[in-house]
Amino acid sequence: MRLDDMVGRRGVLALGGMAALETANAQARRMTPEIGILVATTYTSGTVQARLDEAKAHGLECVQMSMACAGLPDMPDVIPAGMAEAFRRETAGRGLRMASVQGTFNMCHPDAAQRQLGLRRLRVLAEAFPGLPIHICTGTRNETSMWRRHPENGSAGAWRDMAACVREAAEIAREHKCVLAFEPEVNNVVDSARKARRLMDEVGSPYLKVTMDPANIFPAGTLPRMREMIEEAFALVGKDIALAHAKDLDRDGDAGHLAAGQGKLDYGLYLRLLRANGFSGALLLHGLTRTQVPVCVAFLRGELGRVGG
Repeated sequence: MRLDDMVGRRGVLALGGMAALETANAQARRMTPEIGILVATTYTSGTVQARLDEAKAHGLECVQMSMACAGLPDMPDVIPAGMAEAFRRETAGRGLRMASVQGTFNMCHPDAAQRQLGLRRLRVLAEAFPGLPIHICTGTRNETSMWRRHPENGSAGAWRDMAACVREAAEIAREHKCVLAFEPEVNNVVDSARKARRLMDEVGSPYLKVTMDPANIFPAGTLPRMREMIEEAFALVGKDIALAHAKDLDRDGDAGHLAAGQGKLDYGLYLRLLRANGFSGALLLHGLTRTQVPVCVAFLRGELGRVGG
């Protein structure tokens, strides 16, 4: 017996509509970012296993790991045999995805020897975690912190040194098939989406992508232009986003330091633009405490639900 004989024409149309709706829902699920967290900076103590247990208990789906979780520097000279595999095993065993690994060093440090040391350590990470995205930082001329602005950040020399370091890093990434994701940040040499676009165009590597964090892109006096600046950022680099961050800000002129949903960032716009650009990767919480995680996860789920709806 044919299907239309069994249910009639109206029934067939209804079934077709239900199938179309389910297909649309499945597509929406595929386009929804996974909510995750920077493990080391939020769960600041405990064993690797204990920190991952907290992430799982908080309903997270993925994590950015750091070697600091195992008591090593973020960028160690050597990673003990078996440690990278243990990270993968412990993460997967809890139903979590390891979305990325922390690999930041000052790629614009005024001392060339420091930049080369960072590149050697980046190779150590890439060899231990082949194929895994590595979060990096374009850096600053500030010698004591890669997150502090310096008057020489806008100089031609700073750009030249940083871009040369990034090229070498991109070659390491090519060898190990791992994407490098840097974020435009007001205190770094790459302090805007426009400069991020310039850097990617100059380096020309498919292994160099962006970490999108709109809480980091507002120079002093620009917060009233939030919508315009976020839309411009996505227009410039929206198709090159490898990772996305979720935190907030209460003022311009500095990077955001508040937990997601606790400040002024237009999350509705941010998440709509992630969706419009087909991003379904890791949306990583940071800049928050352990106790803030449940509230922030609920906030992101609510905002993602509204965008998806």
